[in-house]
Amino acid sequence: MTKSVDSELSDLELPVERGCPFTPPAAYERLREKAPINRIRLVNGGEVWWVSGHEEGRAILADRRFSSDKRKDGFPLFNVDAATLRQLRSQPPHMLSMDGNEHAAARRPVIGEFTVKRLAALRPRIQDIVDHFIDDMLATDQRPVDLVQALSLPVPSLVICELLGAPYTDHDFFQGRTAVAVRRASSPEERQRAFAELRAYLDDLVTRKESEPGDDLFSRQIARQRQEGTLDHAGLVSLAFLLLTAGHETTANMISLGVVGLLSHPEQLALIKADPGRTPMAVEELLRYFSITDTVSSRLATDDVEIAGVRIKAGQGVIVSGLSANWDPAVFVHPADLDVERGVRHHLAFGFGPHQCLGQNLARMELQIVFDTLFRRIPTLQLASPVQDLPFKTDAVIYGVHELPVTW
Repeated sequence: MTKSVDSELSDLELPVERGCPFTPPAAYERLREKAPINRIRLVNGGEVWWVSGHEEGRAILADRRFSSDKRKDGFPLFNVDAATLRQLRSQPPHMLSMDGNEHAAARRPVIGEFTVKRLAALRPRIQDIVDHFIDDMLATDQRPVDLVQALSLPVPSLVICELLGAPYTDHDFFQGRTAVAVRRASSPEERQRAFAELRAYLDDLVTRKESEPGDDLFSRQIARQRQEGTLDHAGLVSLAFLLLTAGHETTANMISLGVVGLLSHPEQLALIKADPGRTPMAVEELLRYFSITDTVSSRLATDDVEIAGVRIKAGQGVIVSGLSANWDPAVFVHPADLDVERGVRHHLAFGFGPHQCLGQNLARMELQIVFDTLFRRIPTLQLASPVQDLPFKTDAVIYGVHELPVTW
């Protein structure tokens, strides 16, 4: 039976801050037990459909009747103020805000940069980068070491700089601006300034690549577009904005959370130490378990759609909770258990459907190399502070750790 669109509004107001690093907010489980799709209120006063079931989330993310176009009126945005939204909408869209053929045309030329085969050629360089920063950790007499600053942040920053051809000397700049842009505590003025400064930097980077090409993703995109007669400077800047900001923040937080998770579950860490062949599946389990992007995707219904007996009307917003879906006991048995031998890859940490994360293969490879190398080279690594005392990020949509003191 189809439920009315006027179903009772739940008492959940988004966003919800996480408390314990190893448990989603209790409200998520309570709401999922009630129904996989519920009506909730946003902190800005809007109302949306909240999707907490795994099967229902995948169905919506794969359904082209749900738009990703943030330019459309009614699109559910709970962490962006009105002024920043106007600024974002005034810029050319990147592929995450495109639908259908427009999205496919923008994504297709870049997919080849992230294939397993192409990224395999980058593996030795990533290994060198990881070894370099671990060398620095081992060389210091200072204890404890902040793993966030010593490894978690610089590794993905340098990897994405290598991939895009951005000078690593600029990583502090875009790392700092990205943090301001996604931090809920930032003022509207701070966010606008951060977005504007990032956009200006990337505009200059693309301009330099147009005149001085190298062996990197943007130089290859420029060469292809020139050959096809379709050079689109503004579009390349938007692509740069997407890849540069999304390419390091999530991976950096996942490195820290993964270390916390493994050190807090020594029996699980022992399994991958004994057999590094388990690491790829351990990475999948850590991605499921922490789901650092709390709300995996927002969508706007462009037609009336019925999902799980709920009729979602055209013009209504939908938010899929990757965290809740990844802890759905109907799909993941005993989801609260961190089990590196669980052997599943169908979590929603990278989304699903046409907009599934473009850089997921790169992220997986970075995480595997970091975990294998870190625990092999520093086998006695341990947390220098109790888990409950760690400063976990609760002010952003992307979950993580501000500081992670470790010692050995």
